Amino acid sequence: MSGRERESEPAYAQLSRQLREAVESGRYRDGVRLPTEAELAQRHGVSRQTVRRAFQDLVADGVVYRVPGRGTFANEPGRRYGRPHGSIEDLLALSADTTMEIVTPLHRKVDIEAASRLRLDTDLLYSVTFRRLHDGVPFVHTTIWLPGPIAAYVQDAPELAAGASSKVTLIGLLEPHLPHPIVQAAQSITVAPATAEVASELGCEVGHPMLRVDRLYSDTEGTPTELSVSYFLPEHYTYRVTLTRAEH
Repeated sequence: MSGRERESEPAYAQLSRQLREAVESGRYRDGVRLPTEAELAQRHGVSRQTVRRAFQDLVADGVVYRVPGRGTFANEPGRRYGRPHGSIEDLLALSADTTMEIVTPLHRKVDIEAASRLRLDTDLLYSVTFRRLHDGVPFVHTTIWLPGPIAAYVQDAPELAAGASSKVTLIGLLEPHLPHPIVQAAQSITVAPATAEVASELGCEVGHPMLRVDRLYSDTEGTPTELSVSYFLPEHYTYRVTLTRAEH
């Protein structure tokens, strides 16, 4: 870019470019936080809105990521797991490059909230808890609840036994046995603090801001078959989805 072109750049674009160059030079490696909006606004003599727009561009390009309550950090190759999640097939593809480690094996338990969300007539259902790793780094803690008839299909699966480690997904284990295939996952995404169990399994502090993703899976008959609640470490995970317009 020529000097004249740089002079004509909007202030946010100039700041975005400078921050990008700093990240690429390795200035913010190993979890070093980038300056805050207030610090950059004062340092460069611009408004916080200008800084916010510069950060938005960098987040959109995958150069940095933001953790609520902690700040903005550089995306370092190999340290974060990113995969598009726009379909059931995308979720099944997790088995291609991640490992599932069982924390609590499949077992019967009473859970009123989970049973209600699965629209069950009983509060007794089955649950399994695991963490998933990419290149040996744990990035998500997941608890899954299954109705009794669905759990029966995988009750003896060695992949869900205590201490098991495998490159599978629970949907992948279930699919060959289900009378009706899973075709939908109603999803909600919120920010939630890490519980003691989540913190212990993912190596973070209790209360650490996490990306909580709830998914309620249903089959072709509209019957709920699985409820999952996952806590993702934002330091090691990028969530991407592509939205398209419906055809007219």
